[in-house]
Amino acid sequence: MNPRLNYFAAAPKLLQAMVALEKAVTSSGLEHSLIELVKTRASQINGCAFCIDMHARDAIKAGEDPVRLLLLDAWREAPHFTDRERAALAWTESLTLVSETHAPDEDYDGLRLHFSDQEIVHLTVLIGTINAWNRLSIGFRSVPGQLPAAAAA
Repeated sequence: MNPRLNYFAAAPKLLQAMVALEKAVTSSGLEHSLIELVKTRASQINGCAFCIDMHARDAIKAGEDPVRLLLLDAWREAPHFTDRERAALAWTESLTLVSETHAPDEDYDGLRLHFSDQEIVHLTVLIGTINAWNRLSIGFRSVPGQLPAAAAA
């Protein structure tokens, strides 16, 4: 078995930049509930157990209805999501699966109905950021519920 790499300890300056980007995204003005839905959905698509666990817990702690999290994988069929959330989730799926979807105009146009230009940029950076975190967590075998020591500080 490969030993798990604590990527925060191995490259602290680089990871500090990722954390700073994360803080900028989460303080961008997008609703906290929307941010956690996007992070959780991208993490589901990518199969990142560590991030699914973290963001579902964060969402519940912030007051999110656990039923909505249970239905997140089937958001298109569930009536529990607003039109704004649906547009964000469609964009999340489009960008997370960009090699398959090529970010279709339909999903981009859906954003324009519910988000300002600035919010679209914030949302897109949020999606890119969670996809980067997913790749770090999956690549370095992060265990759900166990933060790397330097990240917990």
